[in-house]
Amino acid sequence: MLSTPALAHEYTEGTITIDHPWSRPTPPGVPMGVGYMAITNHGDSDITFSSATTPRAEKVSIHESTMKDGTMSMRPLKDGLPIPAGETVELKPHGYHLMLEKLKGPLKEGESVPLTLTFEGAADMNVELNVEPLDGGMQKKDNGMDHSGH
Repeated sequence: MLSTPALAHEYTEGTITIDHPWSRPTPPGVPMGVGYMAITNHGDSDITFSSATTPRAEKVSIHESTMKDGTMSMRPLKDGLPIPAGETVELKPHGYHLMLEKLKGPLKEGESVPLTLTFEGAADMNVELNVEPLDGGMQKKDNGMDHSGH
């Protein structure tokens, strides 16, 4: 489900669509940030989301969070994230996500973070992560109404 038009943004390159890339603000001194989005492969062949870069961090890695025996764990996906033909894979809290490591400064609500996505089997894409409130705009998405008082 898309968020309100003010928050919704998508990018299309060839057979790939990136919907609503976003991040969360980080407190000063915290060296790690996150990135989320939905990646849709409209093509006939599987592709792999293999890496990402941003001038705002020294390294960006693709991670998966999983729950096992009541404990949340996170591991990097060294071989990338497969995006099967005709499917959408969502990067979201408590699932697949990007880790922006060794940030060069805090991510502030309202700013955009440039990000280059690299794929095996598809062209690279340049997108911008919108830094959204800590709730990821969920209050605005639940019924289309803005409950933040803005």
